[in-house]
Order: sequence, then C-alpha cells, then structure tokens
Amino acid sequence: MRQGALRPHKIRYYVERRDAAFEAKMANVLHVYKEVEIVNEYRRGEAGRSLGMVTISYDEKPGIQALAVTTPDRPPVAGRYCSHLRDYEYERLGTVSLLAGLDLHSGRIIEIVNDTHNSADFIAFLKKLDGTYPEHYKIRLVLDNHSAHTSKETRSYLESTPQRFVFVFTPTHGSWLNLIENQFSKMTRTMLRGIRVASKQELIDRIHQYFEEINADPVVFRWKYKMDEVFIV
Repeated sequence: MRQGALRPHKIRYYVERRDAAFEAKMANVLHVYKEVEIVNEYRRGEAGRSLGMVTISYDEKPGIQALAVTTPDRPPVAGRYCSHLRDYEYERLGTVSLLAGLDLHSGRIIEIVNDTHNSADFIAFLKKLDGTYPEHYKIRLVLDNHSAHTSKETRSYLESTPQRFVFVFTPTHGSWLNLIENQFSKMTRTMLRGIRVASKQELIDRIHQYFEEINADPVVFRWKYKMDEVFIV
C-alpha cells in the first residue's frame, strides 16, 4: 500500500477559492503590507511621527474553552515519570471570545475578551481603538468578512465617526492573509495548549496577562509571502 501511487484510504483537505475577486483583493492586502513596511522604515526618523494613519490586523478567536481539572495534577517524580500527570477527565466552565488587533507599526496587541463576538462586541473593540489613538489618526483595519464587520449596527457606528476608520477586507477563505492569525497560532501553541483554570474569569485574566507580557517587549511582524508578486494598480 505504501508503494502505490494512489492512496484512497487517505484524505487531503484544501480550501476552494470561491471569491471571484480573490487575486485583486489579495493584491490590495499585500499593497497595504508593503505600504506599512515603507512607513515603518520612514518612521525610524523623527518625521515619521507626523504620519496620520495606523494599520491594525484584526480578527476574532471565538470558543476558547475554560477547562478545569477534576483531580490535581501530579508533579514529575524522578525514576518514575518525567512529566506532569493529568487525569483525562476535565470540567467545562464555559467559553470566551477574544477580539484582538495587532498594530503593524509597533507590534503591540489591543484586545478585549467577551462571552460573544457579535456586532456589539466588535463596536466595543472599535471604540477601544478610537480611545487608544490620537483623534487626528485614521485607523485602518485588515479584517475578514464576518457578518459583524458589515452589520447594520456596525455601519451605523462607522457613520457616527466619519473618516476615522478604513476597512480592508481579505478575500473569502483568505484569512491566512491576515497577520494576526500568526499571533493566534502562537498563542494556541504556547499559552492555551493544556491550560487548566479554576474559573472562566481566571482564563480571561490569564489571556490579558499574556498580552501584557507581549506588549512589554513587542515584535513588529513583517509579511513576506508573495510580496514579490505585488503589482501596481
């Protein structure tokens, strides 16, 4: 079976491109990243501080589970087992949704953690951004096509803050183009994997602590994949 050219017992998954304008939208996002790269180079000088736009890579991470142990973990014991032992059973304490934006110029994370990630939550995040940056700044968000981003409630809020926000949408099934996804992936591997808490509030507190530690020594992300294919339109 291993030597055969066909392996019908295996399934490989892929994502069908159902967005007719996928290439154009991707190019638009890549143009934004190239502009950010140029601005970041320019901002090394004093003159860069006068530029009036900030670019945020934004997304939600819903359904983060608050899990509790049913019995205490057992610590490692020399000569018997080299790692912690944990009972397979756990208690579900609920879930939370993370709404986060990565400042592509500073590397800092702006986040809120709620029970949901609907229009009201998204508007609350926009209001937090509005209070974070100077009034004369234009806030540009790279984000996906979630319904909360284009809902009637969201449009109404945007109309109340004209010229403040600019949305750059990734193409459908193109979430991999959003830099914040790299941060979410790292968070899942390093912080959420195997986490156990005594309450949902403890999970929320530890998520905020995680980003406080990141913001204490932020790293500016740079997008490189397909950047050589960016074309001028």
